[in-house]
Amino acid sequence: MQEQVLLHYRDLTVDLKPIDNYIADGGYRTARRVFTEVAPETVVAMVKESNLRGRGGAGFPTGLKWTFLAKNTGKPIYLLCNADESEPGTFKDRAIIENDPHQLLEGMMISAHAIGCVNAYIYIRGEFVYGAEVLKRAIAEAYEKGFLGANVFGSGRELHFHVHRGAGAYICGEETGLIESLEGKRAHPRIKPPFPAVYGVFGCPTIVNNVETLACVRHIVERGPAWFKSIGPESGPGPKLYGVSGHVRNPGVFELPMGTSLREIIEVHAGGMREGRTLKAVIPGGSSVPVLRADEIDIAMDFDSVAKAGSMLGSAGIIVMDDSTDMVAALRRIAHFYHHESCGQCTPCREGTGWLEKILIALDEGRATEDDLGKLDTVAKGMLGTTICVLSDAAAMPVRSFLEKFSEEFRTAAGRRAGAAAA
Repeated sequence: MQEQVLLHYRDLTVDLKPIDNYIADGGYRTARRVFTEVAPETVVAMVKESNLRGRGGAGFPTGLKWTFLAKNTGKPIYLLCNADESEPGTFKDRAIIENDPHQLLEGMMISAHAIGCVNAYIYIRGEFVYGAEVLKRAIAEAYEKGFLGANVFGSGRELHFHVHRGAGAYICGEETGLIESLEGKRAHPRIKPPFPAVYGVFGCPTIVNNVETLACVRHIVERGPAWFKSIGPESGPGPKLYGVSGHVRNPGVFELPMGTSLREIIEVHAGGMREGRTLKAVIPGGSSVPVLRADEIDIAMDFDSVAKAGSMLGSAGIIVMDDSTDMVAALRRIAHFYHHESCGQCTPCREGTGWLEKILIALDEGRATEDDLGKLDTVAKGMLGTTICVLSDAAAMPVRSFLEKFSEEFRTAAGRRAGAAAA
């Protein structure tokens, strides 16, 4: 059985939320050693050597990202934990936040030491009320133990953590939208460059990392980069959390080696399809990535392999659809989400998401023609790569892939109006 590292709490009979239980299980031992014995540049080098890639969606190398921080600016450096988890079909970070919060805090402490941060923020989605309360209690416990505050582990280093609840906008999962929101403004993503590592929150050098990414840092430093690289592909190794939802017998979050096959995740760990049903389609990385057909699931679930198959690993939110799924109705629901969540800053996104939803509503209700399929693809194509952030792409990529992979079903939907008129 695969060792549970990030989901270690599942192997225990004790609750890891109380700090004393976490300490008894070996928690904060690595952070203490780092603050009292390990130089910041050594931690950066270890994370860089491990080839940890961001678990939030983009998959950018974490250690390399840390090296981009502007040096000697005279400004404070900030660490922001992205706990917004707003991608539909994604719920992996909640497993850590709600069940093992000190694992996240320890990973953040080690990361803060590495980059020279004194104040760090956890930006958590507003709807995650329980998770926010769990984190607040965990942080309060860490202060009481002297693990946070003016003299961390007696090292003379100062470090403070803050929980900031968002107001429930998808775009706050984008790092510069998150920064704008944290500053008290409307979450309009920023044009890059400058990147947050140079000009981030409050105009200061900033690193934004995902919950799962920061949790991995503790284990890399504790066990060594070689251990991390021994799990999964060299191009993006380590333990990985896969969230499976939809028409499977056993939906949930599964910790497996990076690169575990999509078929194995669905058929073995998620228990396969519901009784009497067969697989029709899979969205492998949250609702924003291109869909795969049932005959395309023999792929390794790592960044490069999924990209080669024409989709993206993204947040590893695997959405499984069986043969009862109406693909037009499914795409209509996805398009509605992105139309609703567009911040409206960029014209192709503001207008394009609305047009996509309008056409898909007409298709779903039998009021469209085959000409509308061409319009749908044209609008989606014009939205790709034309905006400040990737929400426009996130809305357009599912549309284009659904049209390509399930073209017959969409042509049938488009033909309903013509058939009704002929009758």
